[in-house]
Order: sequence, then C-alpha cells, then structure tokens
Amino acid sequence: MLRVLKAFFPAVLLTYVLASVFSTQFILGNLQAMGVEVSAMVRIGTTFHDLLGLTSSYLVLILVAFIIGLPVAAGLTKLMPAHRLMLFVLAGFVAIVALHLTMKAVLGVSGIAATRTLSGLISQGVAGAMGGYLYFRLSQQPTR
Repeated sequence: MLRVLKAFFPAVLLTYVLASVFSTQFILGNLQAMGVEVSAMVRIGTTFHDLLGLTSSYLVLILVAFIIGLPVAAGLTKLMPAHRLMLFVLAGFVAIVALHLTMKAVLGVSGIAATRTLSGLISQGVAGAMGGYLYFRLSQQPTR
C-alpha cells in the first residue's frame, strides 16, 4: 500500500504540473497567433501564476480523476499483466480527457480553456498519460 501511495501522489503532481504548463502555453500561443506580443518573461510569470493559482481546483480534479482511473487500470492488470505499462498510460490519458468531457457535459463549460479545442484536450490527455507512466514506473514491484 505504501508503494502505491508513493507512486500515486508523484503521478498526480506530475500530471498537474504538465497539464497546467501545457494549458498556459497553449493559451499564450493562441494569443500570439492573434498578434499579441508575449515575451519569455510573460510566459514564465504566467506559467508560475497558473501553477499556483490552479492548485485549489485543477489539482484536486486531477486527484479525483486518478483516484478513479488508476485503480481501474490496476484491476485490469490482474487480467492482462503483460500490458501493465499500456494500461496505466492509457488510464492516465483517459482519466484526464474524461474529466474534461464530463465537466463540459455536466457544467456546460470547459474548466480549462485549452480544452475547447481537440489539440488542447489531447495535450491534457498527454499530461495524464505521462502521470500514468510515472505511476507505472514508481509502483513496480522491486526485482530481487
């Protein structure tokens, strides 16, 4: 159980950091495409602002998504142990994409602006996949 928790929280944190950074950079890129000048300092400052500002909402939502998604993958690994890596990576991706699609369906809004486009939604899923991969790596049984 301790091994699972030692893997779970870093996976959530990595997913949050990547998802937040991807979202911020995606939005700033869209602003640049509209002709707004975005300096490197603005990018860095906005990124740190979003990392801190989204902790009370987005970090918690990612935590909940992983509480649902990773145990499903863990259960499936009992049936398909050779596919453990794929299952956890896919679980991370699906958990985050499902989170955004559910928020849109239930609340009628995109909680993260970048997810209003397919590429933005996929970028968030990639963040989840990376978290799923980290979970896979950190939760492995030590080899003897």
